Amino acid sequence: MTERSQAQRTWRNPLFVWDSGQEVEQLPTASFVSHQEIWDTTRASSTKLFPVGRLRYYHKWAGHGESLWRRHRYWPTRRRVLRIRGEYNEKSLRREKTIVDKRPIWWVMGLIALALIPLITPASLENTLLTAGVTFGIYAAINLCWMLVIGTASIFSLATYAIVGTAAFVTAYSSATLGLPWWALPPLGAVVGLIFGGIIALPATRLDGFYYALLTLGLNELCRVYFVTSKEFGSATGGLYGAATYIPQDWSSSGQLQLAYYACFTLMLLALLLYRFVNGRRLGRILRMAPEKREAFAEATGVNYRQARVRVFLISSIALGFVGGFYSANYGGVAFSIFSFDTVLLGLAMLVIGGVGRSEGAVVGTLIVVFFDKVLITLGPMRLIIIGLIMLFVVLYLRNGLFGIKQQFRSWRNKKKSERRSTRAEKGGEMLPEEATEASSVDDVYRRRYDKMQREFLKRLLTPEVIDEHRRAPQGQHSEALERLLIYFRNQPQPDKYAITALQSIEGYRIVALSGHRGVAPRVVEDKIYRSPSEAYHGVFLRRVQDLLES
Repeated sequence: MTERSQAQRTWRNPLFVWDSGQEVEQLPTASFVSHQEIWDTTRASSTKLFPVGRLRYYHKWAGHGESLWRRHRYWPTRRRVLRIRGEYNEKSLRREKTIVDKRPIWWVMGLIALALIPLITPASLENTLLTAGVTFGIYAAINLCWMLVIGTASIFSLATYAIVGTAAFVTAYSSATLGLPWWALPPLGAVVGLIFGGIIALPATRLDGFYYALLTLGLNELCRVYFVTSKEFGSATGGLYGAATYIPQDWSSSGQLQLAYYACFTLMLLALLLYRFVNGRRLGRILRMAPEKREAFAEATGVNYRQARVRVFLISSIALGFVGGFYSANYGGVAFSIFSFDTVLLGLAMLVIGGVGRSEGAVVGTLIVVFFDKVLITLGPMRLIIIGLIMLFVVLYLRNGLFGIKQQFRSWRNKKKSERRSTRAEKGGEMLPEEATEASSVDDVYRRRYDKMQREFLKRLLTPEVIDEHRRAPQGQHSEALERLLIYFRNQPQPDKYAITALQSIEGYRIVALSGHRGVAPRVVEDKIYRSPSEAYHGVFLRRVQDLLES
């Protein structure tokens, strides 16, 4: 060893000149490594780094605006019109805002497109498209009310079309025999829906799931058989007609279709408003807080879960009766096909394709089924097979309908990212594959990589001379190697960090490990009692050294 290298391995104590009895003049220590050499070694690392993780993309808008948008709510609900997140850019120091939830924008664009269809439809397709649009508006309103029963109240009822059909037949019969005007039919249908819904709600307090579905399906069939065999309700004519209608008979065919289209479109908007009202108020929040299978939890927290479900069921029954009255006022009567089993199955297909529990699922699912069933009518029975295939594909490969694709795709993408991240981390060796799958940010991966490099460097500084130096003087001036080790130990996180505690019963000290949580006492790591603080400090140092060597 040269004279220069020997000088580098010797540390001279600056406190020795003060003639302290416990200090030594010089100590052997590890070789000096310059910061530039450590930096060059780190930069020359041959380990290939991969860009792992990706932040979700959001377009940044100028300005803040978070507090302003927080004040605007959907009336009469408590939901915000647009969910805006305001923040400051740490690099540019500019105010920015991000639209976190874009669904209100898509809703507005979709409704505007539906409102403009009669104005942009070619004359050759006007009859087909507007007739399908009328059907779409009525069935979308029915499915939005049905979604309240199945999605919000978690009652698997199949008597939806029984309520609509009964209200339609009763209102049509009242209009034909008593001469009621068309505007009185929807309110009368709402009263019929309330009575009919109250009768159906009674078994809902006792039955649930499959048994209630069978009961309501049988009720729907009983209603169909009763009206089909009843002479008063048109058993000989295939339905009951002659009710008052709001469509002027002296208008042209195009004008009648456009009026019916916008009337049904308004009916769908009213049903959508009812859906938002129930889900956005306290009633809907109670049911979302206590979903199915958690009824006991809801009742334990003071929530009357059964009463909330029955209230939602009655509200939706009133709305369905209103739709039934509007149905007879729109068509001037009602046919028996509204009770048929294929109508119920098509309604179920609309909900399944769109997704249960979402208003956009009810509307878009209705739009898809009505398009195949009413617009592509030239395909014949093949269109029903296509609807069945779409429904089968959604059930087999999608979770919660078409609007569950986004969440399902994100889950699949996160799974693939975790798999790729684990493979890359396995090459680097800084993180085990099972740990890499749990890392949510690329910063965590790089932080662990830096910590591993730091530990490998500090292990080279551990020599018997350094340990002996700490034993002689746990506190005070230390050599550079020992000081580096102590700085690393002091910067460790609080959970499971070693500390010493003074014993009150006897004069001694004990090593404990901190919990890292306020109010949680530290745990004792060994039974050994140290007689002086210096011995306890050195005991903590030896434990930290042992953990460093085992890491």
